[in-house]
Amino acid sequence: MAIAGYKDLCLDANDPDRLGVFWAAALGLTWRAKDDGGGLLSGPTLRHTIWVNKVPEPKTVKNRVHLDVYTRDIADLEALGATVLEPQVGKRTWTVMADPEGAEFCAFLHPELPDERLYALVVDCADPEAQARWWAGVYGVEAASMEGGWFSLEAVPDMPSRSMDFVPVPEPKTVKNRVHWDVTVPAVAPLAEAGAVILREPDDDNYWYVLADPEGNEFCAFTG
Repeated sequence: MAIAGYKDLCLDANDPDRLGVFWAAALGLTWRAKDDGGGLLSGPTLRHTIWVNKVPEPKTVKNRVHLDVYTRDIADLEALGATVLEPQVGKRTWTVMADPEGAEFCAFLHPELPDERLYALVVDCADPEAQARWWAGVYGVEAASMEGGWFSLEAVPDMPSRSMDFVPVPEPKTVKNRVHWDVTVPAVAPLAEAGAVILREPDDDNYWYVLADPEGNEFCAFTG
């Protein structure tokens, strides 16, 4: 039984307009700047929303959460302002790229772009099995073991991507994630009872909770 539902994605940015324009073109969404310096990407449903939030701190380490996307051609993404970090070689079926602010993402070639260009939401983990099973319990879905030591959640209700994937990495989490996701909940207590840590409760300025999952990945929870 699910204790939370997927709501949307959030990206930190030093220049939200530049980043928003890039991801709007890359994902086939619409960019709208807001008066607070941030903005949002919107699509055919609310679940396609991606908030781009202005932050002062620059990117200093490899993103612990990244996007996998479909593209017809790597050159198309380069023309939008992305750069290639690791080309597709050997058995690897993706190209590692960086967006205009240096955030890593993976591009998968697809001759005919599907309606959903966001292929997967990917989370680096010390223990991908534990992380996948924890989030599977939150969303009320099954965690599948994949060849190579990673785990995947498929068909997460309302998530506009094929999957949410958890992959092993040797390095620990050291800074606040620049990519996070939001959830909706009837109440926050079940998340805390399941092992999430409440980092900030709602206040006069923010009406949502900020929490961390068992490996410290920040996410926001909206009640009601």
